[in-house]
Parts: sequence; structure tokens; C-alpha cells
Amino acid sequence: MPAGIIDLTAVYIRLMSELTDYQNALAQAINARQRWLEKTEVAKLKEKLRAFQTAYNSLYALFLRKGLIKEDPYKGDAKAGEMRIPDSSPFSETESGEQISIRLSQFDTQLDFLVNFYNFNMEFLTLDRIKLILGLIKYIDWLHLATNTESPMTMAAGSLIARLRGGGSDPVASNVLNGVLVTLTKLTTAIMSDLKVFTSFNREAYKLELRTAMEGKMPADKAPSVPEIKAAFAAANGGRHFYAELAEELLKEDYSPEGPGLREKILKSLGIAKEEAKPAKQEVSLKPLLIEGIQAIGSVAATLNQIGGKFDENETILENQKVSFWGKVRRVVGQMLNKEPEPVIYEIEFAAEGNQRAPGKERVNFNRLREDMERKAKNLAIAGARGNLPKLEAMPEEQLSAFLERAIKEIRTLHRILGGLDDFFKNTAGKEERSKVKGIKPELATIKNAFLKANEKFLEYSTAKEEEDQFKRLGIDTVG
Repeated sequence: MPAGIIDLTAVYIRLMSELTDYQNALAQAINARQRWLEKTEVAKLKEKLRAFQTAYNSLYALFLRKGLIKEDPYKGDAKAGEMRIPDSSPFSETESGEQISIRLSQFDTQLDFLVNFYNFNMEFLTLDRIKLILGLIKYIDWLHLATNTESPMTMAAGSLIARLRGGGSDPVASNVLNGVLVTLTKLTTAIMSDLKVFTSFNREAYKLELRTAMEGKMPADKAPSVPEIKAAFAAANGGRHFYAELAEELLKEDYSPEGPGLREKILKSLGIAKEEAKPAKQEVSLKPLLIEGIQAIGSVAATLNQIGGKFDENETILENQKVSFWGKVRRVVGQMLNKEPEPVIYEIEFAAEGNQRAPGKERVNFNRLREDMERKAKNLAIAGARGNLPKLEAMPEEQLSAFLERAIKEIRTLHRILGGLDDFFKNTAGKEERSKVKGIKPELATIKNAFLKANEKFLEYSTAKEEEDQFKRLGIDTVG
């Protein structure tokens, strides 16, 4: 036998020994990697998918509430045995309303099935199912929402969102929308990154199965072909899907000149790297939103004092109108004897709110109200003062949040009572005295604008805080 052939056989035998060592190392790395993924990463992926489904459900409910889409009458009848991606083909303008409603409903149903009925474990999360999950997450491209996209459903979602933003009259809906879109964008990126990790693992695990199926069945003196690998895999694994491209990767890794470098890279990629201590990042503070809200609500202090002065004059006009001469004498004598004045009680009406069909009524102790107004004006003036800014910045975020939320509720309630009293004074004064009664419509408008602005800042803070907390639970970095 010629020497060259003997040398070639020796080279091939040495290669087989190297591949056996590699296969053993690969099996150990894959087993360790699978345990790690099962223990830590599977649960994280499911939680991110659950958060994604919750965020989309909020957006879907907002579309329904605003009448932008219609409820799918067959939604409750939909039963899924296996997850599927809803239709994403183009549709005509005439059928767009119906198709968008149906497809968004189906998307909601499939996300629910994914989160609540899918088996989240390494055996179940095959390459085919990971591909399905990825397709579902990318069904609407939240990262590049635009009305000029080639994706019909991304275009439809972008159009609905543009219509929501175009309304501009519902700050609560606007805040919900902005928060949901930020959440969907960040979660899309995080989930796609996780799925890439699972896909990479599954590809190497599949190639290990190919190598195992080939043991003892391949040529002893040359590299096998893809059809030969397919036949060996089919014999060992029944009707499982065969990925020809992965068989080609295997051949390149095991038999090509660049094989040693590729194999080394794969083993390194399967290693479970120790997390290095990262330099602490400076978190973005949400305090400025709360402080802006406090300063906005604090601006009503002077307005409350102005209303108080007008109401004192109005109250005097009303009381003089109904008290006799001798009644006035008794009041003066009572003041001289330091007797407590009798409480002044007014019954006011105010417009129906919420689900109320009839106007509301309330008995107001005027003396107590005036004391409450003065106390609130004093506290708000201190809180909203520019010189008090360092103290606000030094306060804990939770304390600022509680103060602002309470102040908004109190001023909103007070605004309603003051409006009722304004109408009461005008309607109760006699014809001769009515011209002397001082109205407070401009002041009421100032107060309303102030607590609406404060409430907008509080809602913005609450949305950002909820999003920040949710991403911290999921281990997603929100800084930067």
C-alpha cells in the first residue's frame, strides 16, 4: 500500500478520535446548559411573555373602549390545541375594519394560549415551537410602528394608535397608551434575545442527536453525506423533522479545515459564564415628576385665599338678608360674651358625576369649610414654594407620591364644593343683593387647570413607576 494512503488513513483515524472527544465534551456542555436553562431562564421567559400578553391586552381593551375595533363575536368559541400565528395577509380597504378586529382578537387569544396553556420546559420548547413563539411576538412589529410598513397588521396597529393619539382629549388613555407601547417595545427586544439563546442551544443539541444517530453507521474512511445523515437520523428518531441545514453545519464543523475553530467556539458558547459585577448605573429618578405635580397643585394656594375673601363677603350678604334687627343684636351680644357662633349650614347642589343620574346634594358647614380652605392654602403654599424645592428633593419618593395623590383628591373635592357654593350664593341672594354677590368662575378654572396638570404628572409618574417595577422583576435593564 502506498505510503501516502497510509498517512491519509492515520490522519482520518486521528480526526475520528478528536471528534469523539469533542462529542463527549459537547454532551457534557449541553447537559449542563440544559439544566441551567431549565432552572433559571425558562421561568424568566414565561414571565416576560406573560407581561407582554398583559400589556397587549391593555392596548386591545383600549381599542375596544374607544370604538376603534369591534368585539369578535366568535372569540369565546375559539379553542386552540396548538398555537398558531393569526392571518397576516393583505386585506382590502372595504374589509379592513372587520379583518383588523378579527385578527387583533385572534392575536389576543393566541397570546393567552401561549402564556396559560403552553408547557414551558426544555423538552417542549423545540426549534419548531420557538419559531412559532417568535412569529407570534413579531406578528406586530412594535419596534418599528409606522403606517408605511409592508406588514399589514403593523400598519393597522400603527393606524389605530395614530387615531388614539389624534384624539388628544383623554389624558388617562394617552398615558396608558404610552406606557403600554414602551412596555411592548422593551419586552419584544428582551423576549427575542431570550429566544435566540434557546434557539442556539437547541441547534447544538439537535446536531448532537445527529452525531449520536450516526455512530457506527457512517463510512469509516470518509465524511458522510447529508442523505446518509438523514437516513441514520430517521432510523433512530422515527418521523422527527430533519433539518438539512444543521446537518450541513455539522459537516463543516467536523470535516472542514475551519472545523477545530468552529468546535471550540461552540463549546465556549455553551458555557455558563459567571456574571461579572457590573458598575452601578445611575437610576433615572422619578421624583421630578412628583415635584412638578406638587408645585402645580401648590399654585392654587393664592386662589383659595381669593375665593375665601369673596365667600366671606357673600356669606355676610346672605346672613344679613335673612337675619332680623334683633337677631343681629343677639349676635353682637353673643360675640361680646365670647359665645360660640351658631354654625352656618348651606345645602348645595352640584352636577351629576359618573353613573349618577340626578344632581348631588350636600350640607356644607361654611365656618368649617373656611377653616379647611385656610389650612389647605397654607400647606399648599409651603409645599409649592420655590424656596421649598431642596426639602422636596430630600423627601422620600413614597412620601412625595402620597402627598401629591392626597392633595389632588382633596382639591378635586374642594373644587366641586366651591362650585356648588358659588351657584348657591347667586341663586339664594335676593334681587336687590344679587348684584353684590361675587362670583368665582375664573378662580374655579384656575384650580381645575392646576389639579389637572398635577394629576397628569401623577399619572405619568405612576405609569413609569409600574413599568420600572415590572421590568425589575423580570430582570430587564431600564437604564440608558
